[in-house]
Amino acid sequence: MEWLANRWTGVAAAIWIQWSCGASYTFSIYSPTLKSTQGYDQSTLDTVSVFKDIGANFGILSGLLYSAVTPYGHPRPGSPSKFKLTSLGGPWVVIAAGAVQCFVGFLFIWASVVGLIDTPPVPVMCFFAWLGSNGQTFLNTANVVTGLRNFPQYSGTIVGIMKGFLGLSGAILIQLYHTFCDGDPTTYLLLLACLPSFICILLMFLVRIYEVYDGDYKDHLNGFSVVTVIIVAYLMFIIILQNFLRLPSWAHTLTFVILMVLLTLPFGIAIKAHWEESRHLAQSYSIETNNNYKLYTASSSSPTGDQVEYQELPSDEGEVQVISELPHEEEMNLLQAMCTVEFWMLFVTMISGLGSGLATINNMSQIGQSLGYSIIEINNLVSLWSMWNFLGRFGGGYVSDYIMHRKGWPRPLLMTATLGTMILGHVIIASGFRGNLFLGPVLVGICYGANWSLMPTITSEIFGVKHMGTIFNTVAAASPLGSYILSVKVVGYIYDKEANKEDNSCFGIHCFMSSFMILAGVAFLAFLVGLALYFRTRMFYKLVVLRRLKHSA
Repeated sequence: MEWLANRWTGVAAAIWIQWSCGASYTFSIYSPTLKSTQGYDQSTLDTVSVFKDIGANFGILSGLLYSAVTPYGHPRPGSPSKFKLTSLGGPWVVIAAGAVQCFVGFLFIWASVVGLIDTPPVPVMCFFAWLGSNGQTFLNTANVVTGLRNFPQYSGTIVGIMKGFLGLSGAILIQLYHTFCDGDPTTYLLLLACLPSFICILLMFLVRIYEVYDGDYKDHLNGFSVVTVIIVAYLMFIIILQNFLRLPSWAHTLTFVILMVLLTLPFGIAIKAHWEESRHLAQSYSIETNNNYKLYTASSSSPTGDQVEYQELPSDEGEVQVISELPHEEEMNLLQAMCTVEFWMLFVTMISGLGSGLATINNMSQIGQSLGYSIIEINNLVSLWSMWNFLGRFGGGYVSDYIMHRKGWPRPLLMTATLGTMILGHVIIASGFRGNLFLGPVLVGICYGANWSLMPTITSEIFGVKHMGTIFNTVAAASPLGSYILSVKVVGYIYDKEANKEDNSCFGIHCFMSSFMILAGVAFLAFLVGLALYFRTRMFYKLVVLRRLKHSA
């Protein structure tokens, strides 16, 4: 079973779970049917949507469950590489819990829409929306934290791949909607209940923590990265094509089959990576055995009959002194992390980095209408947001690994750079010049996605891996909080003040100029906080994180 149960197959299985669990990104597909069948007004529908967002971003419960059921232990430096499964508990428990939540939540929403059950009260429907979307956090936590523990040397890359496929899941699920649901949102709701649950049950036992103590495995991870870029390029082509042409059913089927073939490529890469790694381990074991035999023969044939004792001496006395003075790498729990300044610095930066990104995409249609963009242009911009989001998630992790390994620059420096770029994106949107939405949202979307991959990785490096799931999900609560403050209290409030009182619509640059200049100001404050976090942690990264990476290499 080693050919099936290994960390590379675990990556491929996690990718499939990630792309299937992003139902929260496709709320616009079934929201009109939900509104009409349940008799909701727009305000009530928005209330359900808010609980959906809270469920998709508030993952403290998933983090606590992961810490409770997953054994934790540090790999021993210098130990021989081996594949060893943990005990019966593990990430699969968290995945199973998330699958049950997804199934139950969306099944009751579907039953309500088709009339199998009586129309539930609004608070009950809000609970169903929260439950179905909260299952996403369990699946995401299990895949991200497990990937980070299986590939600690390139944690940014593996987190970027996991977060990237979660960002792509909305676009992939919409392709399933076009292919199998024939424009029927009720059938799509049943698909959202069954598909993620089925994939989780099929693959959850492959997502486990494998104790592998080897060195560089970047080339194999690059294989997954290449496939990921190919998939996103194909999806971008299909989205643009569908916005300009009305494809027949056979064309939807063909494009879907090609997409499924591309999504199976990670399993091919996993098989190849495991085969090459197993061969390398076998060769290393053979060489090590041979060397041990030679050392034993030399010592036993010593003229004096005494065994020779070999000791590895430090090459530099100064290095020994530095190591004795290193700050300790702690494994903090949530309460200990919340008592640190670094936690709240990270939380504040995410209010802007994640909150302003959601505020932008939530108001993209209204911004386009106010500036005179056509419906096709607006649809293209909204559809392509998932692509910019993916590029940020994937690129943020990949680039942060590159600058740490090659340049020795701490990850918070890249996070600070994304916040600075986000300032420019908000200013471009506020300016209102023709074509601004073809540039401003691209910058904001990429930076928004980058923060989703940088934040979990920075959390694991500063606060440790043991309780990482709980801590980074608590920091992620800044996303709905920032969205509420910046989208509702800033952008929505100013738009309503500028809008025509008769039809509540607004046209012109003034509709969003003030609000996005405020968002730029908030991003600037977050940039300053991020810069302070960089200076506060750079010595820790130099003496602990970077030294650990060099040692493992």
